[in-house]
Amino acid sequence: MKCPRCHSGAIVKNGHIHTGKQKYACKECRRQFVENPQNRNQAIPADTIALIDRLLLERMALEAIMRVTGVSSTWLQKYVNEKYKQIPRQVQITKKSKRRLTIECDEMWSFVLRKDNKQWIWFALDVETHEIVGAYIGMRDAKAARKLWDSLPPVYRQCAVSYTDFWNAYQVVLPSKRHRAVGKETGLTNHIERFNCTIRQRVSRLVRKSLSFSKNIENHIGAIWNFIHHYNESLCLA
Repeated sequence: MKCPRCHSGAIVKNGHIHTGKQKYACKECRRQFVENPQNRNQAIPADTIALIDRLLLERMALEAIMRVTGVSSTWLQKYVNEKYKQIPRQVQITKKSKRRLTIECDEMWSFVLRKDNKQWIWFALDVETHEIVGAYIGMRDAKAARKLWDSLPPVYRQCAVSYTDFWNAYQVVLPSKRHRAVGKETGLTNHIERFNCTIRQRVSRLVRKSLSFSKNIENHIGAIWNFIHHYNESLCLA
């Protein structure tokens, strides 16, 4: 075996790449390489891409997905960036008629890159269908609560009774006649609390004390919306 750069025969083993294949290093020019490398421009099979789409909805870091599927980290990161950029940032739910509706609202903490860069995730959940009918990622203030309210389909803004915790931002934004601030002990926000647990368990970026946290705000938001759409679609198919 010779170095592909300087053609020296002074070659030593130098660990393995992500697929487990042996990596070598040239002692003369320091070039690192593998024997018979695959073509980087080789198309990724459709079934592999479908598998990656499913794995992105599970509690797996990108490094883990890369090891499972055998794709390169560069290709996977580029694919994820493009996928999350195209994810719609608005809810897609079953059509509702004007009638009495009930929603539960809550906000959960997350961060991007470092823990002092807090990104609060606001959700509104339909008690009857369990669909996520509103969502917003941002700060934990009245402006963010307003964004959550604006994300609701019109029928909910017109008809829904909202159950929340006692966070003051809700009282500022939600219509007082249809707002009920309650404690956890009442059980009236159990559905949204359970969803918070579900999304933390399914989206690796939200797992506490994890190395899978987001480093890019756009991908953070995209990953959350990707799961919301999948969650709502699964309810329709159930």
